[in-house]
Amino acid sequence: MADQKDIDFTYSLTDRVFRLSLGELADFSGAKYDGDFSLSLEQAQQRKHEYVAEQIGITTGRRLLDLGCGWGPLLDFARDRGAIGVGVTLSHAQLAACRRHGLDVHLFDARKLDRASFGGFDAVASLGAFEHFCSPDEYRAGRQDDVYREIFSRIAAVLPPQGRLYLQTMVFGPNMISLDEVDVRAPRDSDAWYLALLGRQFPGSWLPLGEQQVIDCAEPGFRLISSISGRLDYIQTITEWGKLTGARSARKTLLKLRLVPRWLRSADFRLAFTSGVSANKVCFERELLDHYRFVFEKR
Repeated sequence: MADQKDIDFTYSLTDRVFRLSLGELADFSGAKYDGDFSLSLEQAQQRKHEYVAEQIGITTGRRLLDLGCGWGPLLDFARDRGAIGVGVTLSHAQLAACRRHGLDVHLFDARKLDRASFGGFDAVASLGAFEHFCSPDEYRAGRQDDVYREIFSRIAAVLPPQGRLYLQTMVFGPNMISLDEVDVRAPRDSDAWYLALLGRQFPGSWLPLGEQQVIDCAEPGFRLISSISGRLDYIQTITEWGKLTGARSARKTLLKLRLVPRWLRSADFRLAFTSGVSANKVCFERELLDHYRFVFEKR
C-alpha cells in the first residue's frame, strides 16, 4: 500500500493549490455526468453524491465511514443529509482541512480498520482510495489479491448484514501494457512513458488489474449489486479540473513559487508535476485505464 510519505507527496504538497482551484472541500474523484457533458463540474459532482447516498443509504442518523475521504466533500454532503460521517486519510494536509470545517476525520491506515477503531457503521464509501491500497512491490510479489481480500474483510467487519459499500476506483484497462515496459526513459508520447509518469504522480500505488479482480476479491463477504464504467465521465472531470487548476491567480502563483526548492532538489517532483501533460487523462483516452463505480452488499 502507498504509505504516508507517498500520500503526502501526492496530496499534501499541492493541498492549497487544489483547494484554491476546486474549493475548500475539493472533490478530487471522478464526477458523474452519465454522458451529459452539458452539466457543470459542480452539478456532476452533486449527481455523484446523490447517487452514492441513494445506493448505500446516507440518511438522517445513519453512520457512514468514508475510507480515504480526501478533503471531505462526501462527508460534508452526508452531514447536510443528517448522517453521522467519519473519515480517514493518510494526508496531513487533508486532515487539517477537514477538521477546519468541523468534519470528524482521522489520520488512520485503512489496513488496520476493525470494529474497535471507530465502532460499527451502517454504510461505507471509498472514492479513489482503493487505487492506493496495493503497491507495485506487492503486485510483483503476487500479493495483490490478498491485499484486496484483507481490505474487503475489514470493511465487512464494521458493517451489519446487508450493509452496503460504495467503491469508486480506477483500474487498468484493456490496453494496459506489461509492468516491465513502463519506463520514464521510453519515448515521451508512448504508453510506457505516460504510465511511468502516472507512477511518479502516485508513488507506491498499483491499480487493480480490471473490474473482475475487484469483484472476485470482494467475495465471500460481499455480493455485487452494480458495476458501472465511468471512464468517459472521468475524462470530462479531468478536463474540467485542468481548466480550474490552470486558471491564474496571484495566490496560486505564490504557492507554486514556494515549491521551487523542491522542484530543484527532486527529479521525481519535476517529472510528476511539471511535465505539462495530464497522464491519467491520456491513459483513460487510450484505455490503458478504466474507472468503475461498484455497489456491494454484505452477505
